[in-house]
Amino acid sequence: MKFLKVLGIIVAALAVIILVGGMLLPKTYSVSRSTMINASDSTIYNNIANFNEFLKWNPWYKMEPSAKTTISGPIAQPTHLYQWVGEETGTGQMKIKQVETNKMVDIELKFIEPFESLADTKFENTTDGANKKVTWSMSGDNNLMGKWMGVFMSMDSMIGKDFEDGLKYLKEKSESGM
Repeated sequence: MKFLKVLGIIVAALAVIILVGGMLLPKTYSVSRSTMINASDSTIYNNIANFNEFLKWNPWYKMEPSAKTTISGPIAQPTHLYQWVGEETGTGQMKIKQVETNKMVDIELKFIEPFESLADTKFENTTDGANKKVTWSMSGDNNLMGKWMGVFMSMDSMIGKDFEDGLKYLKEKSESGM
C-alpha cells in the first residue's frame, strides 16, 4: 500500500511539473534563413509559387523522392496545393494563402502525420543591389508537447539546416535558369 501511495505522489508531481512547466515555456516558435540569388524576380517567384517547380528544389522531396505527391489548384494563386505522403517525411500539405507577385508567397503548412501541427511559411523576395535576397521563414504555435521538445531541441536547430539546403537548391535552380 505504501508503494502505491509513493507512486501516486510521484505521478501527481510529474503531472504538475509538466503542466506548470508547459505554461512557462515559449508559446510560439519561428525559424528564418536567407540567401542572395542572382536571378530575376520572376524566375525566383515561379520556383517558389509554382509547386511543380518547388518540388524540384524542395529539400524534403530530395530526402525522400519516393514520397507520393499531389499538386492541384491554380498555379501561384491562393488554394494552389501541394500534398505529400512519405515514410520519412510523414503526411502533410502546403496551401498558398496569399501572394504578391514576384515579392512574397505566404503558405499554410499543415503536418498531419506523424504529429499534427499548423505553421505559417513565408518566402519574401527583396532587392539588395544586383542580387535578390530571398528569406524563407516559418512560425507557429507550440502545443504542450512542442514546448517540451523545444527544451531539448529547438525548432531552429531541427528545421534551420533544411531551410539552408533548400535555399541553396533554390539558388542553383534559379541561377541556372531552370
